[in-house]
Amino acid sequence: MKFPADKRLLAGVLALVTAGICIFALNLSISAKKENAALKTRQLELLALAAEYQTVRNAADAVEGRKSASKVEGAVQAIDEIFRSMGLNRKLKSVKSLGVRDRKFGTEEEAELQIEKADMNEMINILYRIENAPMVLSVRKTLIRTAFDNPSLLNVTMTVALTKIK
Repeated sequence: MKFPADKRLLAGVLALVTAGICIFALNLSISAKKENAALKTRQLELLALAAEYQTVRNAADAVEGRKSASKVEGAVQAIDEIFRSMGLNRKLKSVKSLGVRDRKFGTEEEAELQIEKADMNEMINILYRIENAPMVLSVRKTLIRTAFDNPSLLNVTMTVALTKIK
């Protein structure tokens, strides 16, 4: 049985249109998959950035909390408070103020302290208290020497800076 020529032409056009729609749909599907992969990669990058931002934000909040808690006049008073709270006043031989510097974010006062005949455990406790003080204190320089009469004890010269944010 033969089909008339116009029906064969119509069937051919219909087959071409169907093939064209299938090719268009396949192309659209492939480009959507590529875009989805690119968006997933970007989402992972943004999640990593969000985690990093949260870490930095927590650190900034901790510093903000510490600066508002400081009720000391200067670095010398801050150091005295730390050593008094630990009961190590006798180990602290001298505390000298090295001056105040204006910075763009605030003022910074440095003090040099000399500690004599402290054992390693006391030094760890001192550094822990400086790091976790309710003010922004930072250790600038540290010189550690063993004591002449007892090598298990340490003589330490340390420069500590108190930062007051404007």
